[in-house]
Amino acid sequence: MNGFYPRKRWSEASIGQQVAAHLRWRILSKDLESGTVLSENRLSEEYKVSRSPIREALRILEREDLVQLKRMGAKVIGITAKDIDEIYDVRLMLESFVFKQLLQKENNDELIKNLYMILEMMKVAVKYRDADEFSFRDIEFHETIIQSIHHRYIGILWSNIKPVMECLILLDMRHRMENHHEDFKRVIDNHALLIQSIEKRDLRLMEEAFYRNFHDVKKNSGGLWANPEFLKKVTDDHG
Repeated sequence: MNGFYPRKRWSEASIGQQVAAHLRWRILSKDLESGTVLSENRLSEEYKVSRSPIREALRILEREDLVQLKRMGAKVIGITAKDIDEIYDVRLMLESFVFKQLLQKENNDELIKNLYMILEMMKVAVKYRDADEFSFRDIEFHETIIQSIHHRYIGILWSNIKPVMECLILLDMRHRMENHHEDFKRVIDNHALLIQSIEKRDLRLMEEAFYRNFHDVKKNSGGLWANPEFLKKVTDDHG
């Protein structure tokens, strides 16, 4: 299972979760197109594992609505540009709720300190053109904010969308790093503004930061999602 998804993210995953991560990446990058039939036997041979972890992987992907289970396998459903927009709609609703909770708290000093530390690591990743490290720090940044309000069901919602979202961010950031490196100044500035809105407990600043951050994600991916060749290159270059 070399290539595609960064190996360092597999250290504590079961074999089924590892296969699911690899298949998820192949589906979202269009290496496996909508309608493709996935056979348990063929996948077992390809990944050199028994059919039990293959079944686990397919069940995980079914819960994410990326495949439809069939007898002895599954059919790829895939993901559309509309689906991607809707995932970011859910993120926007979820994170805007979290931020409004934070603006009512008296003390967010520890959170702010942690966010500035993560932001510095994001800057280092940009300096060394490490798109994968940047992506995981970006996810850590937002997850740190979400977890800070200790809301159980918000946490469950985040966990449900995180695997697919993580792949989308990886694909996007790899593409940007290769083709639109100048975009990262704007991305870093957007995250700094998010921290400042918490620091100042400023609702207007928060709304501006959210508009910038989510508008940037949805509108400034350089045609990635509409161009299969871009997606293939992003995958091949990191294989």
